[in-house]
Amino acid sequence: MELKNKIAVVTGVSKGIGAALCRQLLENGCRVYGLGRNNCEETDASFTFIHTDVRNNAEVELAFKQILADNGNKIDILINNAGLGYFGNVEDLPLSQWDDMMRTNVDGMFFCTRAAVPAMKSNGRGHIINIASTAALEGMPMVSGYCATKWAVKGFSESLWRELRDFKIKVSCVYPGSVKTDFFRNSPNIKPHDYMLMPEDVAAMMVYALKTPDNFHQVNLEVRPLQPKGPAKV
Repeated sequence: MELKNKIAVVTGVSKGIGAALCRQLLENGCRVYGLGRNNCEETDASFTFIHTDVRNNAEVELAFKQILADNGNKIDILINNAGLGYFGNVEDLPLSQWDDMMRTNVDGMFFCTRAAVPAMKSNGRGHIINIASTAALEGMPMVSGYCATKWAVKGFSESLWRELRDFKIKVSCVYPGSVKTDFFRNSPNIKPHDYMLMPEDVAAMMVYALKTPDNFHQVNLEVRPLQPKGPAKV
């Protein structure tokens, strides 16, 4: 499917996968709206940043009201990328960090999806991509709260694609392994390195999914670094 002139909304656009997605969507001719608390460095004339805290439903509704008004009640693509994680033993996890992950990773996704779906239904097409993690597929120590939020993303996405497929709306859930971004800023033991996935490659995979034919629906996209700790020693 040609992406030229498609209206795309991406959350969490300041860095990493979100920034790479904006750049690649613009290169493919999309009109891109970036939602987040921090802007990215994108200066393309077809990019609009709307300062939005996705944890706040009122701010999300105002942002989508502006987007829909600008584009004749049309949104073609929604990518729920905003997310964060904190690390630590469950008994040491501050309630504020638990709440921040739940509000950003789960509520933010729900608020944006809820705001976009009516327009997609009225236009008879659309594609929603939710970015989960391999932490949505397997439990991991020290990240119980983050895993819980990403399992929620998985469950939401699994229900949503079945709910929307008859309206010609695709829903894809992406499960990346470790990506070289600032996600690990809250981890005392893990630092980004070149054996991790590159954000540009993860973004390119999603852009490919957006380009697939109307009747070709990629529901789950799992991708991991081949050698996450570097080459094995022989």
